[in-house]
Amino acid sequence: MTHQKGLETLDREVEVDSLPTEGEIPDWLGGSLLRTGPAQFEVGDASYNHWFDGHAMLHAFQFQRGDVGYTNRFLESNSRQKARREGTIVQGEFGTDPCKSIFKRAMQLFSFSEPTDNANVNITRLADEFVAMTETPLPITFDEEILETLGRFEYNDDLDGDLTTAHPLYDAERDTTYNYVTQFGRTSSYVVYRQASDSHERVPVATIDVETPRYMHSFGMTRNYIVLVEFPVVVRPLEMLLSGDPLAEIMSWEPERGARFRVVDKRTGEVTGTGTTEAFFAFHHVNAWEDEARGELVVDLSAYPDATIVEDLYLDELRTDEPDALAGQLRRYRLQPDGSELRGRQVSEQTLELPRINYGARAGRPYRYVWGNGQRDGAAFLDEIAKIDTEDGSSTTWHEPDCYPGEPVFVERPGAGAEDDGLLLSVVLDGRREQSFVLVLDAATLDEVGRATVPHHIPFGFHGQYVSD
Repeated sequence: MTHQKGLETLDREVEVDSLPTEGEIPDWLGGSLLRTGPAQFEVGDASYNHWFDGHAMLHAFQFQRGDVGYTNRFLESNSRQKARREGTIVQGEFGTDPCKSIFKRAMQLFSFSEPTDNANVNITRLADEFVAMTETPLPITFDEEILETLGRFEYNDDLDGDLTTAHPLYDAERDTTYNYVTQFGRTSSYVVYRQASDSHERVPVATIDVETPRYMHSFGMTRNYIVLVEFPVVVRPLEMLLSGDPLAEIMSWEPERGARFRVVDKRTGEVTGTGTTEAFFAFHHVNAWEDEARGELVVDLSAYPDATIVEDLYLDELRTDEPDALAGQLRRYRLQPDGSELRGRQVSEQTLELPRINYGARAGRPYRYVWGNGQRDGAAFLDEIAKIDTEDGSSTTWHEPDCYPGEPVFVERPGAGAEDDGLLLSVVLDGRREQSFVLVLDAATLDEVGRATVPHHIPFGFHGQYVSD
């Protein structure tokens, strides 16, 4: 059970100028790997239930001339500050309901309390500010150098919503970020919006009314289209309001509905088509693009046959040696922009989660390689880094016994000529030593280039970004 350390609280904040390193980290790697993830799983005598619930902590690995510095600090969200003042969990999270009594639930219903801002999922830039994000539309800004929390990101618009994604997508051609929010109500809506890179204003692109909204953790985007894949994981807003249960407990798997692909034209806001296929689930889209020769959209995801993965990520489940399937498999769907001729196939036998590509060169375009985490047979947690060749389905992996790597972030080599010419950066837990290290791999071969060890363990996290100097 050497993975369990990655699910324990880290309450230590440090600032280290130079970590002990092995190997030879290239001098051209000059920048910071910024990450967020859950790091505190208890408040007083109360414990969070789900991996998605722990208080967010920011981590920064600074690379400079072969040296690696490290800083970590808690993200001081309103949710965390309220919990610290009360000495217990007071804010509902994805899988945790702090209101156990009927009285407390009634008080919560009539207090109009806002959703959590515990931004432990991803990091991005909005209007030239660094923000940490979760699945509520309440990003938190922070200083990327010292990781000081600066407060809520203030939107300059009146677009409201209850649920969003922590995976906004950047359109370099338009210098614009796209995302969507779900608005719950008697009739719910998905509002797809755009946000210019220098603006705090979200501009609606399309509004799609739905009777039964679905849970979608991410979405796909090509040069001209947004693709929302509605998995048959149904959210009933009235049930959530009346029960007071957290989102994870009121989501319903209804496979008879199938998975619905909605295509939105970014230029006009028109919903050009809708197509339905067999039921499946995914947290993460990998990439999407337009196959002009066939007149088709291509959408790649890390797919599961059902939504059991949501239950498998409860902490009680993760802290056992049971080898639950924590990684999906790369699946490719093709469809016409009008939603017709929708068909899918599995690309590779390799397991895949937390997928990354060479976004700078290939986002929204045809691509060949995807990197991510895999899970070997019998492993109780994600325990390898995988590279999949989408042309033939072959894969290469990095694995070290009792080590558990996180999301591999691709960094392109200056002057690179090939799609996979660069490095991968991954935060790895060494379960034997109960310490973590940042691993640097050759992205083409997955050969180790170097590593730098931090003075403590880093709890398992989700996403981050590399920011070049």
